[in-house]
Amino acid sequence: MEASIAVWIYEKLLQLDMGKITEKLLLEKCTPKNTKLEQVKTLNLSKLGLKSSDLPVPLLSRLRCLEQLDLSGNRLQEMPSGLVLPSLRSLDLTNNEMEDVTTLDTLTTLEDLRIEDNLYITVNDNYKLIILLPKLRFYNGKDISNTANHVRYANSENLRKRVLALWETSFSLPDHRTAEKLAIVERDFVSAVRHKVKYGPSSLTDYTKWRVEMMAKEHLRSLTEPNEEHRDTAEPADTKENGNFPFPAKRKRSASAVKSDVTLNPQKIARSSRLQSIPHKAERPISTTPRTHKAAQIPATPIRGQSKLLVTPGNGLREKQHQSKEDMPLAKRTRKSARQQWSTEVNETPGKVICTKSQHSSQEPVSLQPLHVLQCHSKQDSPDDFSTQLWACSFQPPLDYNGDVNGATRIVATCGGESVCLIDCETGLVMKKYKVPGEEFFSLAWSTVLMSRKGNICLRPCSILAAGGKRGLVKLLHPRANMAYGEFRASRKALSILCFSPRQGNLLFTGSYDKNILLWDIGGVDSDYNFKVTQLLVLETTSTPLHFCLPPATPDTHLIAACEKGLHSYNIQLNKDPKKRSEEMEITFPVYEKDKDHDYHTIDGLGFLTNDVVASKSHMQGSIYLWSWNDTRAQRPNRKKKKKEVCAVILVELQWSSTDIPYLSLNTCPSKGYVVCGDERGRLWTYHVTDLKANFRSGKAIPATEILAWPLPVRNGQGPVEGPPINSVAMDPELRYLVALSDKNMAVVWIRTESS
Repeated sequence: MEASIAVWIYEKLLQLDMGKITEKLLLEKCTPKNTKLEQVKTLNLSKLGLKSSDLPVPLLSRLRCLEQLDLSGNRLQEMPSGLVLPSLRSLDLTNNEMEDVTTLDTLTTLEDLRIEDNLYITVNDNYKLIILLPKLRFYNGKDISNTANHVRYANSENLRKRVLALWETSFSLPDHRTAEKLAIVERDFVSAVRHKVKYGPSSLTDYTKWRVEMMAKEHLRSLTEPNEEHRDTAEPADTKENGNFPFPAKRKRSASAVKSDVTLNPQKIARSSRLQSIPHKAERPISTTPRTHKAAQIPATPIRGQSKLLVTPGNGLREKQHQSKEDMPLAKRTRKSARQQWSTEVNETPGKVICTKSQHSSQEPVSLQPLHVLQCHSKQDSPDDFSTQLWACSFQPPLDYNGDVNGATRIVATCGGESVCLIDCETGLVMKKYKVPGEEFFSLAWSTVLMSRKGNICLRPCSILAAGGKRGLVKLLHPRANMAYGEFRASRKALSILCFSPRQGNLLFTGSYDKNILLWDIGGVDSDYNFKVTQLLVLETTSTPLHFCLPPATPDTHLIAACEKGLHSYNIQLNKDPKKRSEEMEITFPVYEKDKDHDYHTIDGLGFLTNDVVASKSHMQGSIYLWSWNDTRAQRPNRKKKKKEVCAVILVELQWSSTDIPYLSLNTCPSKGYVVCGDERGRLWTYHVTDLKANFRSGKAIPATEILAWPLPVRNGQGPVEGPPINSVAMDPELRYLVALSDKNMAVVWIRTESS
């Protein structure tokens, strides 16, 4: 113990001491030892906590003979401008924070580059590196010679032909060449090639625009300065999504790496006029026959269950037993997980249920049974993919189906890995699937916007879905029309949460890892899916936002943000200034878990149960608080006071798991008075709250109404699988269905049944 503390202290002191790169340090870190920088060939500057600004270009430029440089384990976002190392052959940038790979363009002699574990490096950056580093042969330890040649030459020629064809048909040099006129021609030509030259998969759109812009400028220089030599490195308009190119591993919100799923990358998916046109009839949920469904690129046709497994709850699942009449109902079920090609061998007694009726309840608690378990986010349809983490789910609103609540609320959207899926909860069919190679989706949100028809004469509401993740891009989808109609960049870093205003469907809040909350107006769409995005507000926070809630009674005036370092309230009225705002108040709670190194203020669950009552939980709290928003806000500090902290007015504490796993979010169903939260063992803790005044007793934590478990299906040839952590839960407004997403690539659909 003492030794480990000593090592930790030493590393911290080392980081402080090494913040400034000196000649002495460089000579100490080189191998073999040398007395002159000009003769150093190998240098190890790993794990020094270096930022880009810590790298002194004049000093490093003296390393004329340097061949190998290790900068792994630092905090570099880019390479410093003007750094030239003419002999450098090998560079290790593993485990940094690299965002801009174009800053490596001066290191043209590089042959071997390692850049794994840089969260913000995308598939487009990989192709840019091939162009920028003409001698690059080894990437992340793999030989990419064949792919690099294909990118630099074959695909380059295809792009160049398109650029030249556009010039020949639409542009020419002005008769009287002045700097001003040439600048206008360059601007218009570059804009045209970026928008009109299309080639390769949509996953490489950013790269293609970057490369054709480069080619357009090179072509103009060749016409205006014909004697000047230009570097003519060819490039990819990649015909393969991933080619043979070994892309770097990505980092996730939690410790385990998330992998992604199957097919599809539609900018336009085959159009379907009707969601209900199902060529294959779905098997009924209660079945004794195992079913395995494969995912496909979903055009108009629903997919049969995508690695679906059905579970048969046994007749003896529920055993009633009474407890104290003062307590709310308590029930227990043990929940165990399911996998892809499951047999329906179900343990006869997967768990006991203890249930008591509350004498105060005006409604009976609902009875839920497991209906489907699916693996619809598997990478390459692999039945062995249990590493893709599923992060968010939400039920579709009814307006896109002319108010048909029964039809609309059966559809739930789920996201995780590279894909977003739309699942029919009744049949277990995956109705739609959207995939973006290289993306990891962390959040999604439904909304209703207006679509204009011919000449803006007629407007109609349509349900859209927004999804975002590690790339910082918001993808806009219109599922009913099978259209991924647009995207916009909301952050340079990963998006953690999306939330639409329930009152103004065109207003979208985004939270990201750059510790900002932004409000956007995404407008409506026309019949050609043209849209316009405008940024309206910037809300500053000191940590990553995890969940948003807009008070049901005042969604236009306040936003509550659950963050890594606390719960914050913001004034979001658009008729007030400034447009960049700090928090109005921080809402604090009586219990925050602490240890010698940390004071955990992480709020990782948040939801309104009524117009006033809020459910929230803290990381490692072991319980869920129900508190009053109105009474808490009434205590808000005077604007003149610097301290903005306000203690939440706690109504009751609900017993929950004592796990230390973060980001297990809760959900609420106000119409049925339900709070539900999953735990680290795959269980669902459900709380039926109907009579607030009668049920709440100060000072005593209330047990769960029921603790549900999934029914322990068994994979073919395999034994039962332990229940995984439940990251997210969603309920439709009438609690007909409940969907739980796990950390191990399994989505569980529960259905409400008649009480026995």
